[in-house]
Amino acid sequence: MSNITRRDPLDDFFRGFFVRPVDIGGGTSVAGLNAEAPQMRVDVKENAEGYEVHAELPGMKKEDIHVHIDGPVVSISAERKQEKEVKEGERVLRTERYFGKVSRSFQLGQDIDEAKAAAKFNDGVLELTLPKKAEAQAKRLNID
Repeated sequence: MSNITRRDPLDDFFRGFFVRPVDIGGGTSVAGLNAEAPQMRVDVKENAEGYEVHAELPGMKKEDIHVHIDGPVVSISAERKQEKEVKEGERVLRTERYFGKVSRSFQLGQDIDEAKAAAKFNDGVLELTLPKKAEAQAKRLNID
C-alpha cells in the first residue's frame, strides 16, 4: 500500500505572511527587545602620505565623539544619550534605537603625526586624515 498525502500548493506561499518576525541576533534582551550594541563600521585606506579613516556613527553628535591617537593605535569612542521626551498621555510601546557607548580601536602600520591629524564629521560619517610620522633617519657619527 502506498501512502498518499494531500498537499495544498498555497501552503508554502502563505507560510511566512502571518508569522511575526523573529529576531535571531544573539543580543541581550531588555523587555523583550534586542539590546546589543551596534558595531561601528570603519573603512581604512592608505596612501603614501598617510591614512584615511571613515567611521559610520549615525545619530551621534560631534561633541559626543572622541578620537585618541597613541603612536600607530587609533581609538574612536562615541556616546548617544537617551532623550526622555514622553508627552503627557503618551506611553512608549517599543524603542529600538540604541543609547549608550560604542568604541573601536585599531592599529595602523606606522606611527601617526598627531600634530597634523584632522577630523571632520558630516552626515553621520567621521572622516579622519592621519598623516604618517616621518621615520627617524639613522645618523652616522664621526669619531674624533
